Amino acid sequence: MTTTSWRADPLVWGTGPRVFEAFLEPTCPYSVRTFSKLNALLEQAGVDKITVKMRLQSQPWHLYSGVIVRSILAASTLEGGKETAKKVMAAVAAHREEFEFERHAGGPNMDVTPNQIIERLERYSGVALKEAFAIPDLDREIKWHCKYARQNGIHVSPTFMIDGLVRPDMSSGDDVEAWVKLLIG
Repeated sequence: MTTTSWRADPLVWGTGPRVFEAFLEPTCPYSVRTFSKLNALLEQAGVDKITVKMRLQSQPWHLYSGVIVRSILAASTLEGGKETAKKVMAAVAAHREEFEFERHAGGPNMDVTPNQIIERLERYSGVALKEAFAIPDLDREIKWHCKYARQNGIHVSPTFMIDGLVRPDMSSGDDVEAWVKLLIG
Protein backbone atom coordinates (compact mmCIF):
# COMPACT_ATOMS: atom_id res chain seq x y z
CA MET A 1 0.00 0.00 0.00
CA THR A 2 1.30 3.44 -0.82
CA THR A 3 0.62 6.35 1.47
CA THR A 4 -0.41 8.55 -1.46
CA SER A 5 -3.46 6.57 -2.54
CA TRP A 6 -5.68 5.12 0.13
CA ARG A 7 -9.31 4.96 1.11
CA ALA A 8 -10.85 4.30 4.49
CA ASP A 9 -13.65 1.78 4.26
CA PRO A 10 -16.76 3.10 6.03
CA LEU A 11 -17.56 1.11 9.16
CA VAL A 12 -21.03 0.15 7.94
CA TRP A 13 -22.79 -3.23 7.93
CA GLY A 14 -26.21 -4.14 6.59
CA THR A 15 -28.31 -2.61 3.84
CA GLY A 16 -31.63 -1.93 5.52
CA PRO A 17 -33.60 1.31 5.55
CA ARG A 18 -33.42 1.78 9.36
CA VAL A 19 -30.06 3.24 10.35
CA PHE A 20 -28.54 2.46 13.76
CA GLU A 21 -25.43 4.45 14.61
CA ALA A 22 -23.27 3.56 17.60
CA PHE A 23 -20.69 6.10 18.75
CA LEU A 24 -18.00 4.08 20.49
CA GLU A 25 -14.70 4.73 22.25
CA PRO A 26 -12.75 1.48 21.79
CA THR A 27 -11.41 1.16 25.37
CA CYS A 28 -14.60 2.26 27.17
CA PRO A 29 -16.12 -0.77 28.93
CA TYR A 30 -19.64 0.32 27.94
CA SER A 31 -18.59 0.75 24.32
CA VAL A 32 -16.99 -2.70 24.42
CA ARG A 33 -20.31 -4.09 25.68
CA THR A 34 -22.09 -2.34 22.80
CA PHE A 35 -19.55 -3.51 20.21
CA SER A 36 -20.00 -7.10 21.35
CA LYS A 37 -23.73 -6.88 20.54
CA LEU A 38 -23.56 -5.40 17.02
CA ASN A 39 -23.27 -8.73 15.18
CA ALA A 40 -26.21 -10.14 17.13
CA LEU A 41 -28.20 -7.00 16.36
CA LEU A 42 -27.62 -7.45 12.64
CA GLU A 43 -28.52 -11.15 12.83
CA GLN A 44 -31.69 -10.64 14.85
CA ALA A 45 -32.97 -7.57 13.04
CA GLY A 46 -31.84 -8.66 9.59
CA VAL A 47 -29.18 -7.09 7.39
CA ASP A 48 -31.88 -6.23 4.88
CA LYS A 49 -33.89 -4.33 7.52
CA ILE A 50 -31.20 -2.31 9.30
CA THR A 51 -27.89 -0.65 8.60
CA VAL A 52 -25.39 -0.46 11.46
CA LYS A 53 -22.83 2.34 11.37
CA MET A 54 -19.99 2.32 13.86
CA ARG A 55 -18.67 5.79 14.65
CA LEU A 56 -15.45 6.14 16.62
CA GLN A 57 -15.68 8.59 19.49
CA SER A 58 -12.19 9.36 20.75
CA GLN A 59 -12.26 10.64 24.32
CA PRO A 60 -9.27 12.28 26.02
CA TRP A 61 -9.79 10.66 29.42
CA HIS A 62 -9.06 7.33 27.74
CA LEU A 63 -5.43 8.32 27.37
CA TYR A 64 -4.50 6.19 24.34
CA SER A 65 -7.84 6.71 22.64
CA GLY A 66 -6.36 8.73 19.78
CA VAL A 67 -3.73 6.10 18.99
CA ILE A 68 -6.27 3.29 19.09
CA VAL A 69 -8.91 5.13 17.03
CA ARG A 70 -6.26 5.99 14.42
CA SER A 71 -5.17 2.33 14.38
CA ILE A 72 -8.73 1.11 13.76
CA LEU A 73 -9.25 3.63 10.97
CA ALA A 74 -5.82 2.73 9.54
CA ALA A 75 -6.95 -0.91 9.49
CA SER A 76 -9.97 0.13 7.43
CA THR A 77 -7.59 1.24 4.65
CA LEU A 78 -6.03 -2.22 4.40
CA GLU A 79 -7.17 -5.31 2.53
CA GLY A 80 -10.49 -6.39 4.02
CA GLY A 81 -11.40 -2.78 4.86
CA LYS A 82 -14.14 -2.57 7.48
CA GLU A 83 -13.73 -6.25 8.42
CA THR A 84 -10.04 -5.65 9.13
CA ALA A 85 -10.97 -2.61 11.22
CA LYS A 86 -13.55 -4.72 13.06
CA LYS A 87 -10.84 -7.30 13.78
CA VAL A 88 -8.65 -4.61 15.37
CA MET A 89 -11.60 -3.27 17.36
CA ALA A 90 -12.32 -6.81 18.56
CA ALA A 91 -8.70 -7.18 19.68
CA VAL A 92 -9.01 -4.01 21.75
CA ALA A 93 -12.29 -5.23 23.22
CA ALA A 94 -10.81 -8.62 24.14
CA HIS A 95 -7.78 -7.03 25.83
CA ARG A 96 -9.27 -3.72 26.94
CA GLU A 97 -7.32 -3.45 30.20
CA GLU A 98 -4.03 -3.59 28.28
CA PHE A 99 -4.97 -0.43 26.40
CA GLU A 100 -6.33 1.56 29.35
CA PHE A 101 -4.99 3.37 32.38
CA GLU A 102 -5.96 2.72 35.98
CA ARG A 103 -8.56 5.33 36.92
CA HIS A 104 -7.63 7.15 33.68
CA ALA A 105 -4.40 8.36 35.27
CA GLY A 106 -1.89 5.65 36.12
CA GLY A 107 -0.79 2.06 36.11
CA PRO A 108 1.50 0.02 33.87
CA ASN A 109 0.56 1.86 30.69
CA MET A 110 2.24 5.03 31.97
CA ASP A 111 5.51 3.65 30.58
CA VAL A 112 4.09 2.46 27.25
CA THR A 113 4.78 4.34 24.03
CA PRO A 114 2.37 4.76 21.13
CA ASN A 115 4.55 2.37 19.10
CA GLN A 116 4.17 -0.26 21.81
CA ILE A 117 0.39 0.19 21.75
CA ILE A 118 0.40 -0.33 17.98
CA GLU A 119 2.61 -3.41 18.37
CA ARG A 120 0.13 -4.84 20.92
CA LEU A 121 -2.72 -4.22 18.52
CA GLU A 122 -0.77 -5.95 15.75
CA ARG A 123 0.00 -8.93 17.99
CA TYR A 124 -3.58 -9.37 19.23
CA SER A 125 -5.32 -8.71 15.92
CA GLY A 126 -2.81 -10.24 13.50
CA VAL A 127 -3.05 -7.04 11.42
CA ALA A 128 0.09 -5.14 10.37
CA LEU A 129 -0.83 -1.56 11.20
CA LYS A 130 2.32 0.56 11.30
CA GLU A 131 2.47 1.53 7.63
CA ALA A 132 -1.22 2.41 7.46
CA PHE A 133 -1.03 4.21 10.82
CA ALA A 134 1.59 6.51 9.27
CA ILE A 135 -0.62 7.65 6.36
CA PRO A 136 -0.04 11.42 6.56
CA ASP A 137 -3.63 12.57 6.09
CA LEU A 138 -5.40 9.72 7.88
CA ASP A 139 -6.28 12.34 10.46
CA ARG A 140 -9.01 13.60 8.11
CA GLU A 141 -10.95 10.38 8.87
CA ILE A 142 -10.48 10.89 12.60
CA LYS A 143 -11.61 14.49 12.28
CA TRP A 144 -14.67 13.42 10.30
CA HIS A 145 -15.78 11.03 13.06
CA CYS A 146 -15.20 13.73 15.69
CA LYS A 147 -16.95 16.48 13.72
CA TYR A 148 -19.93 14.25 12.89
CA ALA A 149 -20.39 13.41 16.57
CA ARG A 150 -20.15 17.04 17.64
CA GLN A 151 -22.60 18.15 14.94
CA ASN A 152 -25.08 15.69 16.44
CA GLY A 153 -24.45 16.82 20.03
CA ILE A 154 -22.61 13.64 20.96
CA HIS A 155 -19.78 13.93 23.46
CA VAL A 156 -19.65 10.60 25.28
CA SER A 157 -19.71 6.95 24.42
CA PRO A 158 -21.59 4.92 23.84
CA THR A 159 -24.26 7.10 22.31
CA PHE A 160 -26.88 5.78 19.91
CA MET A 161 -28.80 7.28 17.01
CA ILE A 162 -31.66 5.80 15.03
CA ASP A 163 -32.38 7.40 11.68
CA GLY A 164 -30.39 10.49 12.64
CA LEU A 165 -31.98 11.05 16.06
CA VAL A 166 -30.01 10.60 19.29
CA ARG A 167 -31.68 8.02 21.52
CA PRO A 168 -30.95 8.77 25.19
CA ASP A 169 -33.37 5.96 26.10
CA MET A 170 -30.88 3.37 24.78
CA SER A 171 -28.07 1.85 26.82
CA SER A 172 -25.21 -0.59 26.36
CA GLY A 173 -26.88 -2.60 29.11
CA ASP A 174 -30.03 -3.16 27.05
CA ASP A 175 -30.66 -6.58 25.57
CA VAL A 176 -30.26 -6.86 21.82
CA GLU A 177 -33.95 -7.72 21.65
CA ALA A 178 -34.81 -4.28 23.06
CA TRP A 179 -32.70 -2.64 20.36
CA VAL A 180 -34.40 -4.73 17.68
CA LYS A 181 -37.80 -3.67 19.00
CA LEU A 182 -36.82 0.01 18.78
CA LEU A 183 -35.48 -0.47 15.26
CA ILE A 184 -38.07 -2.67 13.59
CA GLY A 185 -40.85 -3.10 16.11
